[in-house]
Amino acid sequence: MGATVEQALEQLKSTGVRMTPQRYAILSYLMHSMTHPTADEIYKSLSPSFPSMSVATIYNNLRLFVEAGLIRELTYGDDSSRFDADLSEHYHAICRSCGTIVDFDYPPLTDVEAAASKETGFKVEGHRMEIYGICADCTTRHNH
Repeated sequence: MGATVEQALEQLKSTGVRMTPQRYAILSYLMHSMTHPTADEIYKSLSPSFPSMSVATIYNNLRLFVEAGLIRELTYGDDSSRFDADLSEHYHAICRSCGTIVDFDYPPLTDVEAAASKETGFKVEGHRMEIYGICADCTTRHNH
C-alpha cells in the first residue's frame, strides 16, 4: 500500500490546495478502497455523510487529486473512469462480465520497456498491462 492519507494531505498542502472535509473524505475513501471506484460509487458511499456534496464536486476533486499526482485515473473498456490511489507499479486483472478491476503484483516488465525503446526509439515513460477474463464471482454465478 502506498502513501497514507496524511502524507497525501501534506503533499496537497504544498501545492496550495485547501483541505476541506469533503476532500479528506474522498481521499481517504479512495485510499482504503481496493475496488478502484468510479466517481458515482464514491458519491453513493459518501453522500449520506455529506448531503451537500454533488457528483460534480467529487469529479472536480478527483481531477485535482490526479493533477497533484496523488491518484491515477484508469480508463478501461467502459466509459466511466475508475480511480486508484495505489501509485506503486502494479498490474490489473479486469472482469469482462462485471468490470471489476483487481490488482495483482508481478515483477515490473522493464525488459518490455527496454525492447520498445530500442525498436521504436521512444523515450519510454511507462506502460500498463491488463489481464482480461471473468472474475471468480461471475464464474460461480454462470455455473449455477
